[in-house]
Amino acid sequence: MKNRFFNYLLALVLSMCFTVNVTAQNIQAEAKLQQYTIRIGDQTKLFLSVHQPVKEHITFPKLTDTVAGKVQLISTNKPDTTFDQNDRTQATITQSYTITSFDAGTYTIPPFTISTNSGAVKTNELTLQVQTVKVDTTKAIYDIKQPLAVSYSFIDWLRDNWIMVVLVLACLLIIAGLIYYLRKRPTPAPVARPAKPSLPGHIVALSKLSELNEKKLWQQGEVKLYYSELSDILRDYLESRYHIKTQESTTDEIFAALKYKHIAGENWEKLREILLLADLVKFAKEKPLPAENDQSMDYAVDFVSNTKQDFDPALNTGGGGTNGDV
Repeated sequence: MKNRFFNYLLALVLSMCFTVNVTAQNIQAEAKLQQYTIRIGDQTKLFLSVHQPVKEHITFPKLTDTVAGKVQLISTNKPDTTFDQNDRTQATITQSYTITSFDAGTYTIPPFTISTNSGAVKTNELTLQVQTVKVDTTKAIYDIKQPLAVSYSFIDWLRDNWIMVVLVLACLLIIAGLIYYLRKRPTPAPVARPAKPSLPGHIVALSKLSELNEKKLWQQGEVKLYYSELSDILRDYLESRYHIKTQESTTDEIFAALKYKHIAGENWEKLREILLLADLVKFAKEKPLPAENDQSMDYAVDFVSNTKQDFDPALNTGGGGTNGDV
């Protein structure tokens, strides 16, 4: 009984070994080069091919930077699979590598081991010959030849750039036509509009004084700005009312110009007090009291109101009325 069991076990083991051996025999690996002789620095391809059953799983070796000796690996390409036309159960898988060498010599590329489910298979050995570039030392060294001159005429340039030329000409024609049209088209007669009568100087001045008062500049600490705007409003009014230059004149020069304008004494003193206080604030950093700030505004309104001219809109052409000075 024991002998039968032993004989059965032995037969099973032998059968499995025979099956593995037959399967392994169905897998064949080979290695070849695209070129077996190259010059220094040139590249060639190394092909590892495995002929196997379709369902077999294989693993190609992972090559390092140095394949063998001074043969270097440049890149690893994707594997390629082709099927046997006579037996669709068989396939050939090819893995290619790009290699090179920068040293002359003959290099032996050893067999590669490829792993399969049925065991490992090896490729054949290869020989790569790397040759140097032969230099004839008996000949003299010559300079590099200069580039050859090629004839390039205007017709050749026009043939290469005719689209750009057509576009430029079309743009010039459009511009010329537009200029011609604008010059030749009839110009409509201008519509006469009645002249808008200008406001008299005292109305403009009173309006500006009202706007300045509403800003409440000195109440916000802007005393210098308050007196600067107040002085400018009065200077504009004096220039419009009495036809004197005020914008680039000092206070003394203004009063010298007003000397013969017959301004009443009370109005004269109010104007003088305002302008002198404005100069002290702007140039001497004077800080008036709140009552003085309000009084300056009141004096300015009184001066403009008391010295205004009569205004007739029908006769106004930009200046004041014709009444005498006050």
